[in-house]
Amino acid sequence: MSAGGSSTAALEADYIVVGAGSAGCVVAGRLAQSGRYRVLLIEAGPRDTSPWIHLPIGYGMSFYNPRVNWMYRTEPVPGLDGRVIYQPRGKVIGGSSSINAMVYSRGQASDFEAWAAMGNPGWGWPEVLAAYRRIEDHALGESRWHGAGGPLAVTDIRDNVHPLSHVFVAAGKEAGYRFNPDLNGETIEGIGYYQINTRGGFRVSAARAWLRPAARSRALRIETDALVTRIDLEGRRAVGITFERSGATIAARARREVILCGGAINTPQLLQLSGIGPGSALRGLGLAVRHDLPAVGAHLQDHLCHDHVYRSRRPSLNDDLLPLAGKVRVGLRYLLTRGGPLSLSVNQGGGFVRSAPEVAAPDIQLYFSPLSYERALPGVRALMKPDAFSGFSMSISPCNPTSRGEIALRSPDPRVAPEIRARYLDTEEDRRIALAGVRILRRIAATPAMAALIAEEIKPGSECEDDAAMLADIRARAYSVFHPCGSCRMGPDARAAVVDARLRVHGLDGLRVVDASVFPLVTSGNTNAPAMMVGERGATFILEDAAAG
Repeated sequence: MSAGGSSTAALEADYIVVGAGSAGCVVAGRLAQSGRYRVLLIEAGPRDTSPWIHLPIGYGMSFYNPRVNWMYRTEPVPGLDGRVIYQPRGKVIGGSSSINAMVYSRGQASDFEAWAAMGNPGWGWPEVLAAYRRIEDHALGESRWHGAGGPLAVTDIRDNVHPLSHVFVAAGKEAGYRFNPDLNGETIEGIGYYQINTRGGFRVSAARAWLRPAARSRALRIETDALVTRIDLEGRRAVGITFERSGATIAARARREVILCGGAINTPQLLQLSGIGPGSALRGLGLAVRHDLPAVGAHLQDHLCHDHVYRSRRPSLNDDLLPLAGKVRVGLRYLLTRGGPLSLSVNQGGGFVRSAPEVAAPDIQLYFSPLSYERALPGVRALMKPDAFSGFSMSISPCNPTSRGEIALRSPDPRVAPEIRARYLDTEEDRRIALAGVRILRRIAATPAMAALIAEEIKPGSECEDDAAMLADIRARAYSVFHPCGSCRMGPDARAAVVDARLRVHGLDGLRVVDASVFPLVTSGNTNAPAMMVGERGATFILEDAAAG
């Protein structure tokens, strides 16, 4: 995907994009395809050549692979019994869109109306929906709610899911929830089938959607296996970056802007390494403070997930993926038709429901997976080794957590991972919503459709009944669903935010942040689609500002 060779001589471009992830690919691709500017894209990881990246269910092989995954871990989390929580992040062309479960979930209108109400004009639902429609090539076709012909394929999987996923949807309806045929339509509320980013049986990452078309242009140069160690400033202006590769230190100069797209962990880390962040903390590490910006690394948000695991009376995906004969069968089906389980995510059914009737909007996300496996320590490819019995799981993930964490430097050495101070279940509100969620799982499990399927509730088990026991189980087993955001949030006040509504870093020129770290509030649902939408909006702002002079 690179034009211009791979020389380690000093580099120069109109725009330097740091991070080839979900948003960075959109930004770099759009700027290069404009035909007006030279773009340099810097990625710490390798090219996306592994076949496991492109095989949809192959993300199980990337989940603990340090070659393509930062494999971060939080500090011990008080609200989760002091456990250290795993945080995979993509370290490869395509970023986390190359290693995620591909669920396409845009969030709901109220999420973005809240963003705008926090002092961010241009981020309300009408503007955001227009951006989503521009990027989509949706299987449901063009409509008021969807776009067609855009770079990002969105597949409707309802006719291809495992039969147990249909049981879940039937049980959801029996529990009183409406069936929603389009969980990205007029409303996200209801039970249904997730849409995913695939085309022709292959993953459609942000790299495949935006970088591959742009690579045909000589306007784009991509440097991989390159660790950016510093943003270079001249006074109050960002003029370039310094990166390391194969032992060499290389400077790159930006004629117009440096655009940070490293994500909610790497972007605040790089800003702080460059002396941009909370002054007292930087001085404590011996770093020169170039720009005191207190909110860098603050306001970290994420979605917590909690599973209930069941033994099934009917065959599940375990029966396809564990025995050798099953693996051969699904492998041949994929090779011959590009269909079957290998062409899908294991997150097939789900939806969005309200924790109580009086709640204004859906505040709990549901997942159904026709697969069960023991959650292993990092290093074990659990998705490729399901339980040795027919099993499945149902999960809840509260949409709007109120707990806030932070990203803080552990060391001035850029090779040392920052501290991820997650504070899951810090607030009474978050604990209340989580309890409401597990009661919903129990209600769905008790419906005739699901009760006929369940042979046994394995986790947490029937002995877990009252609130105290259920909360203890949540603290002991809940995990991140890998949606970190908000650590360089957008807002009008430089004392409480990092970027303005056009994603420019407060108080500096020539520097923007365009990734999930700018989310003022985490969206309802999976964050990959909103991250790409932010990339689309950010690229539009950059091109508009350049045209305006």
